[in-house]
Amino acid sequence: MARLTSEFWVSAHLRRCRVDGLDAVLRRRGAAEAGAVFVSVDRLDGTADLYGPAPQSLLDEDGGRLFTPILAGRPVPDVEARMAREIGFDSDLWWLTIDDRDGRSGLDLAPSDPPAGAAG
Repeated sequence: MARLTSEFWVSAHLRRCRVDGLDAVLRRRGAAEAGAVFVSVDRLDGTADLYGPAPQSLLDEDGGRLFTPILAGRPVPDVEARMAREIGFDSDLWWLTIDDRDGRSGLDLAPSDPPAGAAG
């Protein structure tokens, strides 16, 4: 099964957020075909969470995108600084921001433990 382009996935996730009542915006447009996608969740209390692409070893069998937490419950400036470094490393990345007091992201998260047989 072919993997969805980053542009298509981001567009679909923004629509999904709207349907779920989440306030989401595109902060940075990346490479249409395969730019990495990062999502920050501003908890509206001065803290935020940051999610990035899961390692390839944790990807699901159907080719869907999985995410892993990078920062959790950190001051918003910490998330902004981390994303500035990520952009300096990879100018093709996408960045979505969601505002939600409950920290909802709508993302499919990778399992905490690697699947059986996965290289560690």
